[in-house]
Amino acid sequence: MQYDPIKKSLGIFFNKSVILRKLFYRLLDLLLLRTWHVKKALKKISSKYPENASVLDAGSGFGQYSWLMSSRFRQWNIKAIDIKEEQIEDCKAFFTKTGRLGKVIFQKADLITFNERDNYNIILSVDVMEHIEDDMMVFNNLYRALKQGGILLISTPSDKGGSDVHNPLESSFIEEHVRDGYNIHEVQDKLRKAGFSNIKARYTYGSPGKLSWLLSMKYPVKMLNFSYVFFLILPFYYLIVFPISIIFNIIDLYSNHKSGTGLLIEAEK
Repeated sequence: MQYDPIKKSLGIFFNKSVILRKLFYRLLDLLLLRTWHVKKALKKISSKYPENASVLDAGSGFGQYSWLMSSRFRQWNIKAIDIKEEQIEDCKAFFTKTGRLGKVIFQKADLITFNERDNYNIILSVDVMEHIEDDMMVFNNLYRALKQGGILLISTPSDKGGSDVHNPLESSFIEEHVRDGYNIHEVQDKLRKAGFSNIKARYTYGSPGKLSWLLSMKYPVKMLNFSYVFFLILPFYYLIVFPISIIFNIIDLYSNHKSGTGLLIEAEK
């Protein structure tokens, strides 16, 4: 099963107009449980920065988290970086059309060679670290880029099946992943070595979240891999599945999980 071609196809479709792109962001906010956990964490962090804050969206992708932050925290100054030129140019065009470019700055950059010092109060990295082999170099670079007292917030798959890998014989259905997920103690140790302190890591996507992911993400992707005809069926599928997924997401958001396929990590400089 292939995930990345489907993701790219969806991005192309929803980029046909500003209204569709906004709808795409809204759907991602609702369907992706990781967004629920990130939004909750950002709300808590925002109490420390009620006014101007300098923020780095490290690995901005489609730009949905830059859009979210620029909508909810209008005093924040956001810089979004990504290694993919087409993603950066695409986001620049959309944010220009919506009048957000300026409050959010987009720039192509590689986190392995990223070299800024003491510039950011908050760095957000969502579904990025599992794509990067030299993660220690990135952790070191992000530590240097934070201001003293700044916060790094990471969302990434765990080694408990986060890339839909449950035994050594399986491989991730997300081809761009270079690791199948982080061990919760491993990632904390690496962040300490980079200089971070007050590191808090917790599992997301517990049992309710995994059920939601199967219904709202894995099964639809499997259908689309079988045939793009299922694009026509998906709206009707989600009419049935969406309310169930929302309930599972809410339960997952407010539960403490002993294990889960996702990790949410917060660390301070």
